[in-house]
Amino acid sequence: MLTKTLYSTSATATGGRDGRARTADGSLNVWLDMPVELGGKGHGNNPEQLFAAGYSACFLSAMKNVAASQKITLAAETAVTAVVGIGPRAAGGFGISAALTIDIPGMDREAAQALVEAAHSVCPYSNALRGNVDVALNLA
Repeated sequence: MLTKTLYSTSATATGGRDGRARTADGSLNVWLDMPVELGGKGHGNNPEQLFAAGYSACFLSAMKNVAASQKITLAAETAVTAVVGIGPRAAGGFGISAALTIDIPGMDREAAQALVEAAHSVCPYSNALRGNVDVALNLA
């Protein structure tokens, strides 16, 4: 649990997966549509795309913070790609899956793996998913 809230935001969705989502400050305003694979037209974004974008950005920020604390310089081209899936769960209902592919140019694999594991322990998205969603971490 949080000991202190440093930032909070809000977004409102109308129409569910076939509607619109907008943040209170208006900086994000997207049309939503089901992906074609789930019976939609695929004309808008979907929650899984938004989650993938948020998780990849958050994880990269966690890596940068850990690297800075360890006096490690990351290449500007360092990238995290998140693949988020949705499907039925054996226990009923639906669930998500997540896989992160991390590309750290110029870093030795052992050091890169240690950095990824440290970032996974501090990233808020990773902490929220831990115990609920299997997250695969892959070095490119």
